[in-house]
Amino acid sequence: MRTASVDRRTKETDIHCELNLDTAGKVRISTGIGFFDHMLTLLAFHGGFSLVMEADGDLDVDDHHTIEDCGIVLGQAFRQALGERIGIERYGTFTLPMDESLATVSLDISGRPYLVFSCEFTRDSIGMMASEMVEEFMRAFAFNAGITLHVNLHYGKNDHHKAEAVFKALGHALKIAMKVTGDGVASTKGMLE
Repeated sequence: MRTASVDRRTKETDIHCELNLDTAGKVRISTGIGFFDHMLTLLAFHGGFSLVMEADGDLDVDDHHTIEDCGIVLGQAFRQALGERIGIERYGTFTLPMDESLATVSLDISGRPYLVFSCEFTRDSIGMMASEMVEEFMRAFAFNAGITLHVNLHYGKNDHHKAEAVFKALGHALKIAMKVTGDGVASTKGMLE
């Protein structure tokens, strides 16, 4: 089973994460930021994995530390759960419509972290989540998971729909890339790093 449990405690946040890449269904998210909880729930559901994410952060300051640190912890959990990445498909791309919005996420579980984020939001926040934190979460997740991640929002008007399209597309792209389809490493180098 590809599982991981990661804890991170700083002066700004206290986060616990449990991840099971091979079992869908168990999703329990509690970060104190309603819209972010919604996005993580969608990510796990559409990614086909189980996720527990409990965060206690300095929300009296703002949402930045909590969301960024959740990205760090989730990325570390993915890296741990994937292990040597033996047999995985490695690459995943998914284009997802959400009403008037359309997003494409392409990724490579390469061990080489990178983020290209091409999304425009018009509102400062969606619920209690600052719109700019979508990119910050993606960066923290990609760099800690060791994933090359390209996020492109082609168009859209409603910022809720735009963010939802991005998180759902990320889930589907991860599901494709994490799928075990062989018994070797998908690299001519013989390793993913």
